Amino acid sequence: MNKDLTVGNPESVLWKFCLPLFGSIVFQQLYNIADSLVAGKFIGENALAAVGNSYEITLIFIAFAFGCNMGCSVIVSQYFGAKKYGKMKTAVSTACIASAVLCVALMAGGILGCGALLQLINTPAEVFADSQLYLDIYIWSLPFVFFYNIATGIFSALGDSKTPFIFLAISSTANIGMDILFVTAFKMGVAGVAWATFLCQGVSCVLAVLVVFLRLKKVESGTGKSPLFSWPIFKKIVVIAVPSILQQGSISVGNIIIQSVINSFGPGVMAGYSAAVKLNNLVITSFTTLGNGISNYTAQNMGARKLERIKQGFRAGVKMVWMLSAPLLVLYFFAGRVLLQLFLNDPSAAAMDTGIIFLRILSPFYFIVSAKLVADGILRGAGLMDRFMIATFTDLILRVVLALVLSKTALGSTGIWCAWPVGWTVAAVMSYNFYRNGPWKAAQTAEV
Repeated sequence: MNKDLTVGNPESVLWKFCLPLFGSIVFQQLYNIADSLVAGKFIGENALAAVGNSYEITLIFIAFAFGCNMGCSVIVSQYFGAKKYGKMKTAVSTACIASAVLCVALMAGGILGCGALLQLINTPAEVFADSQLYLDIYIWSLPFVFFYNIATGIFSALGDSKTPFIFLAISSTANIGMDILFVTAFKMGVAGVAWATFLCQGVSCVLAVLVVFLRLKKVESGTGKSPLFSWPIFKKIVVIAVPSILQQGSISVGNIIIQSVINSFGPGVMAGYSAAVKLNNLVITSFTTLGNGISNYTAQNMGARKLERIKQGFRAGVKMVWMLSAPLLVLYFFAGRVLLQLFLNDPSAAAMDTGIIFLRILSPFYFIVSAKLVADGILRGAGLMDRFMIATFTDLILRVVLALVLSKTALGSTGIWCAWPVGWTVAAVMSYNFYRNGPWKAAQTAEV
């Protein structure tokens, strides 16, 4: 099922490769959506607020797992595109060893520091205990989160986006059923939501890692047994991984700062934001994942020195994400109330109004942020991490600063949501200009 992304019509290649990735991230997001949905419907508004509050902290850990995913995926893609299969296998084992060490360190930090983080973001007393409980269980699932991300990164590097889709479709569907079982039948409350996610992520991780190593055993390296660890390859992975971690980690820290501002408006606004941001994250994470697929496409073509295909890939990628943006805009803008009611059982006016305003402010700008994430994917796949980071931090700083400032005005909590479109727009212009001036600028676009 390995796929060479350096041949064939770029638009057709990207559609076939990225659509299963889109399906995968939809199912991945169902983990978090299911947690919030069950918490809000079967436990209560405070439980929904607790899960949403904890989610912002879990994103810090996910940022590290995502960085490991991208570092491994881009380097493996480049070796796969260049047909250097021995180095490709070493890159995989090097990434696994480094990720295991990092995961242990993060688990230790999480066990010791999550309570302090919850206090730092002004978690209200009525949701503190449930937030702490959810995080305590989540931290023990970090090895599954890390190695599942490594496995999916390898699948993507080899051009296989269908296998992780199958794993996620099964495990996320099972997670919904287990959430409901643990909460309604076993009366486990927020702990039931967390344990259901833990178990389903564990099963999908073990299966994904097993299939990856069976797949790699069939690849002939032609150079005998490949080394398990290589410092030069480790450094190449770090060059991609660290900026990706900083990107996602900084966004998570920014979101935590914003969450602390939201928390000051009380549980009603917290619950409405928690529901609406899950819907928004489904969209943004989907676009980010498609951008990651374009990173793999770019990395393989960089390895094969087919620069002209990268420009074609950008146009195809923008067309793809804009086709997805249009129906999502219509759905979120006009049917936000219906969607929010999936999460909120007998919601307060503050919760419902917060969610609707949030979705109506952000959804028209999905066209802009999606184009930015396509350009970011190309920059990352080409290893142009300095430019990638500049655009990312510009977006983050603008959103955090404006959220802090505008929340103090007469706009109140609505001012927080207005910060998103400004950051997205400015950063999108920067990312596009960085893309236009990449090493493929002088390449002649080939007819395929």
